[in-house]
Amino acid sequence: MEPLNNDMSSIPDRDALPYRDCVGIAVFNRDGNVFIGRRKGSDDPERSADFDAPWQMPQGGIDKGEDPLRAALRELYEETNITAVSLLAEAPEWIYYDLPEDMLGKALKGKYRGQRQRWFAFAFTGDDSEIDVEAPGGGKFHAEFEAWRWERLSRTPGLIVPFKREAYEKVVEAFIDIPQRFTHV
Repeated sequence: MEPLNNDMSSIPDRDALPYRDCVGIAVFNRDGNVFIGRRKGSDDPERSADFDAPWQMPQGGIDKGEDPLRAALRELYEETNITAVSLLAEAPEWIYYDLPEDMLGKALKGKYRGQRQRWFAFAFTGDDSEIDVEAPGGGKFHAEFEAWRWERLSRTPGLIVPFKREAYEKVVEAFIDIPQRFTHV
């Protein structure tokens, strides 16, 4: 009888892994609702059968030496094709989330324990026809979303994968007053 393989070295040490620096983007339309996209593809570890919440706001990595605001505008364009925006606010602090144990060493190229995100809120000043999640950047960028819609900001924590829920609650807290700015007289 062969001994059981109890090699724990294949499980990454969470504390030894850094957070990946990223941006998150909350884009508000004229009605005060926020853009959300449904993540694309079953090969996405955040869109597995374990999670019935494949929606999220745009987000992505900050390149080395890149200013977070520039990264936010770049990621927004690369994921949604949106360029017609006006900055409304920046969250007052970095917002963190950790990957669940079973995703450590797999998601985020296996190099990170989670993300440290700088969140920005923008007013969408364009027309919905500008939004193209299927071929963002005229098809220059890989589609990350398969669908999109406008949603109330307060509902987003219930639409995200569970391990990001607390982070989204902090995003809601940071931008809670923004939807009221869009109420027209």
